[in-house]
Amino acid sequence: MKPFETPSGAQARTFCCNAGAVHAGPCCGRRQFLGGLAALGAGAVLGSRNGAAQTPAEKPFRIDVHHHISSPAFIKEIAGRRTGQAPLMKWTPQQSIDDMDKGEVATAILSVSEPSVFFGNYDAASALARETNEYGAKVIADHPGRFGMFGTLPLPDVAASLREIEYVLDTLKFDGVCMMTDYQGKYLGDPVFTPVLEELNRRKAVVYTHPFRNDCCRNLVPDVFEPIIELGTDTTRTIASLMFSGSAARFPDIKFIFSHGGGTLPFLVQRFLFLPTVRKDLQARVPEGVLHYLQRFYYDTASASTIYPLASLMKLVSSSQVVFGTDFPFLTAKVTAAELRETGLFSAADLQAIERGNAEALMPKYRI
Repeated sequence: MKPFETPSGAQARTFCCNAGAVHAGPCCGRRQFLGGLAALGAGAVLGSRNGAAQTPAEKPFRIDVHHHISSPAFIKEIAGRRTGQAPLMKWTPQQSIDDMDKGEVATAILSVSEPSVFFGNYDAASALARETNEYGAKVIADHPGRFGMFGTLPLPDVAASLREIEYVLDTLKFDGVCMMTDYQGKYLGDPVFTPVLEELNRRKAVVYTHPFRNDCCRNLVPDVFEPIIELGTDTTRTIASLMFSGSAARFPDIKFIFSHGGGTLPFLVQRFLFLPTVRKDLQARVPEGVLHYLQRFYYDTASASTIYPLASLMKLVSSSQVVFGTDFPFLTAKVTAAELRETGLFSAADLQAIERGNAEALMPKYRI
């Protein structure tokens, strides 16, 4: 994970890289970070660049599926709660367009970041979800062709979320829905969310997930701000929940996108494979085998665009299951695209699929 800006002085406590907490100490900038890697001989690890893949595009073509929106009410909420997410509080549609143009992104699919819209009051969550969605619809209308959106759900309120699914998919014509990885400590395979998953499966919906910092695991490692460890870990927990609750098997028509390359999942696949061998009761919940479901999911490249996470992920899935994501406004499209090329893992055809083709398959209205 990398900072959006290099903090100094009073900025040293600004939020770094990913929707989360205030950083307790200064972050190194991207240049300093890469310089340190070079000093360690990381150039040999990163591998050679694919020359054919670096040919500049003549016009924006990428589709960014991990790109955050901040509605006025959402900004007011997180500012009042002092979440420290300065990039989200400063976000504007023009900022997004400027970054998209620099990074050759044709369309960004907007979504709310964590902590999403639930702060303990169901009615307030429903109102904030609706405001976020209607603001997103206005941004889309004001900038034709540049934006889509994954609708915000007021979970854990299941009844209100079912109504919002109908509104965002049937009325606003959004591209899918956004869900956090957990709500009040319950992961997405929890039975409480079954009615929501049933409806999304019926609609063959795209479900983009964003990690959430579970209250269970705050301030566990001194001097390491939580998103560094907890966001990737929470994504892995919710994948495990969907898998071993049987939800992944019962709802095969939901097209899940998991943030940040699946978090820590690729490294833990061996353990996932082992579990049903010692828990025979779990075998019926993954009838086609663990790998079948993991390889059916989609994974985005936000904060997972370098050789370190991708070397493992690409042993698990093919390039057809990877989609381009930036995590803007915390990271940028231009740098994300460059880092994908620096890995040396991808052919020009792979990059075309990751940066556009796979998103077109998930959301056919963007086919050109």
